[in-house]
Amino acid sequence: MWFKNVIFYRLTEPFEYTQEQLQEKLLEQTFTPCKSQELSRYGWVSPCHLLDDVFAHQVHGMFMIAARKEEKILPSAVIKEAVGEKVAVIERDQARKVYKKEKDQLKDEVVLDLLPRAFSKFQQTSAIILPSLGWIAVDSSSHKRAEELLSHLRGTLGSLPIVLPDVQQSPSAVMSTWLESDTSIPEGFEVLDECELRDNVLEGGVIRIKGQQLEDEEFIAHLEAGKRVVKLALEWDEHLKILLQDDLSIKRLKLSDQLQDKMSDEAAEDEVAQFDADMVQMGLEFAKLFPAIIKAFGGEAKRP
Repeated sequence: MWFKNVIFYRLTEPFEYTQEQLQEKLLEQTFTPCKSQELSRYGWVSPCHLLDDVFAHQVHGMFMIAARKEEKILPSAVIKEAVGEKVAVIERDQARKVYKKEKDQLKDEVVLDLLPRAFSKFQQTSAIILPSLGWIAVDSSSHKRAEELLSHLRGTLGSLPIVLPDVQQSPSAVMSTWLESDTSIPEGFEVLDECELRDNVLEGGVIRIKGQQLEDEEFIAHLEAGKRVVKLALEWDEHLKILLQDDLSIKRLKLSDQLQDKMSDEAAEDEVAQFDADMVQMGLEFAKLFPAIIKAFGGEAKRP
């Protein structure tokens, strides 16, 4: 159940819900499948498939929640073809041209006709809330998808005062200095063998490097030419391997061999107990990782 990608947010006000209160709120907007004429549905589900009736899963003061989205798949080419056929029939039988407004009406009719027969695509997104530390982390590589969950949570609770973390120094510039000088890398972080560079002058000028020593002269020459790091593979505290982006989001989060061995030694026999253990371990790692990332870029920027 470990997150693969992480976008984390700062709570600007205390999150003071109990498990019972949060559970009650989430139950008001649980997921139900699309009706025949609906394009999509979004709602809360249990974050643990073994606990169908628990929507706010709490362990040691941490909450895990999850939302499911259903979208009907209606290929634009199919809709376009069906509308075209209707337009052709009207223009032939009535000897007149069909204009945009009428075409839009025909499109709506086609969509309504196809919806009951359309396949569905399902997507589930999870989030962990760390109230005592003031963080919410969403398992997503897409800001749009993360904001969709948080917007739904905001609508469910009535308010959700959060912001993306803002730091004092440019992450791109700072990560570039880490590669130019080993001595500048913060304690606890180790640079791995993958990064992405972007040219601030030439639009679309991107260089991706993987499986190569980032101290090589050829690589340093790119930095000296003005390119800046926008993604950098790092190991944190010998526990987590991450691809950190310049917007502070995390991609491809993986457990180090050391942490995997530790967790294997402590594995629980019961699946729910294992889910809880993984959730606690992940929460503890995030509780150390997020502040370390913020500190590495000069600390949080003062907000007005």
